[in-house]
Order: sequence, then C-alpha cells, then structure tokens
Amino acid sequence: MNYIYLISCDYKKYKKYGGNFFTIVFFTQGFWAVFQYRIAHAVFKFPIPILKQLLQILCLTWQKIIEVLTGISIPASVQIGHSFYIGHFGGIILNAKTSIGNNCNISQGVTIGVSGQGDNRGVPKIGNNVYIGANAVIVGNIVVEDNVLIAACSLVNTNVISNSVMLGVPAIKVSEKSSEGYI
Repeated sequence: MNYIYLISCDYKKYKKYGGNFFTIVFFTQGFWAVFQYRIAHAVFKFPIPILKQLLQILCLTWQKIIEVLTGISIPASVQIGHSFYIGHFGGIILNAKTSIGNNCNISQGVTIGVSGQGDNRGVPKIGNNVYIGANAVIVGNIVVEDNVLIAACSLVNTNVISNSVMLGVPAIKVSEKSSEGYI
C-alpha cells in the first residue's frame, strides 16, 4: 500500500467520527501524529540510502516537534495498517518494533512496549479492528488477535484471542462481545 492511500484512509476514519477538513487537518493532534508517522514511515522504507538519511534527519526533527505538541510518540519503524485513529491528545507511546493491524483505535495514555524475560521478551503484535482504551498498557512478546477491546486502565501482558473484551490489572477476559461499536 502506498502512503497516500494510507493517509486517505486515516483521514476518512477521522471524518467518520466528525469534523470537517479544516478541523481535522489543523486542530486534531491525533491526525497530525498519524500524518507525520505515514510520511516518516515512507522515508524509512526509501530505497536510496543517502537521500533516505537526509530525509530521516528532517523526519526525526518533525517527529520530535509532533511529540512535544501532541504527546504522541510513533517512531517511523512502527508497522501500522490503514484507517488508524488516535482519539485524544497525549501520553501515547509506541515502541519502535510495534505492529498494529488495520482499522484500530487508540485512546489517550496508551503504552505499547517491550517487556518480559528470555523468550517472552518482546513487543506486542496487535491485530485488526482493535480498540485500546485510555491509559491501557500492552507489553511483552504477545499477540492481540482481531476484534479485541482492551478496556481503560488495563495491563495486557498475555496473548488475547479474537473477539475478547479484556479488563483489569493484569487484564482478564470478561466477555466475547468484541470491539464492535467501538471502532
């Protein structure tokens, strides 16, 4: 998929939740962070080494400005599918090796990071249609399958099967109602 298509899908997702072009592009910090990530990721995959390094310096500077303005850190090496939505300002940290599927929503205060020991040490892989609530933490070499809802303030450090609703510290499966209605 090319980055223009991905930016278009992201924009349509923001439009779905309300707002017009002016408010989305100029006043929605989540969109700023996602837009910057899409451009930086395209540069990250750029095939010409010298030009890539020059452009990466610009992208790293732009990323730091976005981090300061929005409180959202999305490194260029992260893998994110189409229609990615960040609902609220601030406190979002994604590890550089994070992988997120298509059509996912993240709320404020979310951390997706490295944790564990030995073979369990690593970064989560997030599936498609996943909703991650405010202040949730997802860590370790785990897989969060498709259509999962992770409730606010939950700590997920074990694998999560499709259509689960996870809640608590550590998070446990409380339902199989999936993320439908939240995405």
